[in-house]
Amino acid sequence: MTEQLVLDAGGPLGISGESGRRVYTAAMPVRWSDQDLYHHVNHARMITLIEEARIPWLFAEGLPTATLAAGAVMTDLNVKYRGQVKHADGPIRVRMWCEKVGGALMIARHEVRGRHTPDSEPPAVDCTARIAAFDLQTQRPRRFTTAERDYLLEFRHEAES
Repeated sequence: MTEQLVLDAGGPLGISGESGRRVYTAAMPVRWSDQDLYHHVNHARMITLIEEARIPWLFAEGLPTATLAAGAVMTDLNVKYRGQVKHADGPIRVRMWCEKVGGALMIARHEVRGRHTPDSEPPAVDCTARIAAFDLQTQRPRRFTTAERDYLLEFRHEAES
């Protein structure tokens, strides 16, 4: 991530919050080619931007969950558009945490905001992704290791009543 991208993102990046309520925030540049005919970020490109934002949170070398890069599958993806995201809104900020951490499955929550939209405002895009640890050799789900699970639990937010 370039220093200019961090400067332009409009908010703090990386890990924030206390253990058990941590959030990972990534800045993603919006490319001119990400737009559709109506000058909105195309749906397929938005999914790619969210996916690319997840990489430094979960798959970067040195993280306990880096092992998931060699074996994880998306079992469900739900995307809700609550506002527009345009090229001029970039770099967008993607805030991520876990809604659920099970034995082999996690539910990751993603909120996408433009650089000028504060975290106190609703996100333009709200996405949940079910991701399962997977053994490519046996072609079966596997359980999270203790280290993977402990890391994910740092980002686990209890449901609000």
